[in-house]
Amino acid sequence: MSGAREVVSHSGNAPGFAFQGTWQGQQAERNAGMKFATKAIHVGQPADPATGATVVPIYQTSTFTQEGIGRHKGYEYSRTGNPTREALETCLASLEEGRYGLAFASGMAATAATLSLLRPGDHVIAMEDLYGGTYRYFERVSRPNGVEISYVDGRPEEIERAGRKSTKLVWVESPTNPLLHVADISAIAHVCRARGWRLVVDNTFATPYFQKPLALSADIVVHSTTKYLGGHSDVVGGAVITGLRDVYEQVKFYQNAAGGVPGPFDAWLTLRGIKTLAVRMPVHSRNATELVLFLKAHPEVESVIYPGLPDHPQHALAARQMSGFGGIVTFRLRGGLKQADVFVRALRVFSFAESLGGVESLACHPATMTHGAIPAEERRRRGITDGTIRLSAGIEDVDDLKSDLDQALKAARK
Repeated sequence: MSGAREVVSHSGNAPGFAFQGTWQGQQAERNAGMKFATKAIHVGQPADPATGATVVPIYQTSTFTQEGIGRHKGYEYSRTGNPTREALETCLASLEEGRYGLAFASGMAATAATLSLLRPGDHVIAMEDLYGGTYRYFERVSRPNGVEISYVDGRPEEIERAGRKSTKLVWVESPTNPLLHVADISAIAHVCRARGWRLVVDNTFATPYFQKPLALSADIVVHSTTKYLGGHSDVVGGAVITGLRDVYEQVKFYQNAAGGVPGPFDAWLTLRGIKTLAVRMPVHSRNATELVLFLKAHPEVESVIYPGLPDHPQHALAARQMSGFGGIVTFRLRGGLKQADVFVRALRVFSFAESLGGVESLACHPATMTHGAIPAEERRRRGITDGTIRLSAGIEDVDDLKSDLDQALKAARK
């Protein structure tokens, strides 16, 4: 990797980071004709020029020996840039059809980096159904630092109505966590563009395999790469992808200044997981669809939420905007918290755990886990009841998954 890089006289502490951004942009143009599965395996991952290694090496080094003052091979210090991390960043940018990718130590680190674009007095419009950690950051970090936040239901007209002179950013998830609302990204982007607002889309649930927000005119995409991109529940990470040079340079400066970057091994693990994304996502989605049909027919289940269901309020939008409906299923038990506790304790194949998107199936209780930071009254108003369960369908045999849900639901009924 590093042998392919030209010697430059660029300081990693300067705000422009021109070298890395130019190289990523060139890669985006060079690989534009590749199909998704090929990009996932090859973009940013040529054979190592020094050894011929087919797989990107783990450059486990904190610093890089330089040839003289201002003379190096594109890398100086691993907080600023590392060849393994850059391979991941270049691949991510390609999969999202962006020009620039930046990797972070977690999804929340990627969120914080994106929100570093804001200044005191700025205003953000956010969808009210969103990950609890994002809500916590908005309320406990952004708001005390002078950023105003308005929460809306995500319809383009509601976003437009919530705008102010100080609005700078619109933040949406699609599908949302955990109630799987789908935002009309193109329509929201049209509203934002007319007013000079930046549109950020958290694409963690859909992944670039099923949805490409930048192609729908979003400005910035964020990911928890911990989830489907890593795909094996063994690494934590995040990413920011954009096609805008000014956004890239500002977020890259923050990345270097704040230092919330993944280590080389974490970057390598994520890159390894991405190689099978195109194989895994159809299975996640297929298993989720079968679990939805099973749950809808079960007497202990009050309601089932899944964008692939014809009765989902944004089903037509999801079918138009996405190429698949994903692997997350949310349902509500009739018996509330007590029944939910019995249900999760009875699971044998599903693991009761936070997170999602791994090869193994997980069950989560949002009210006490991922969305515990949201006040109880506000959770209930948004539709996150004590009986709400979020499932992440893995890639196990779906008959085993249905049998496990069946026996756990029977236990909960008793």
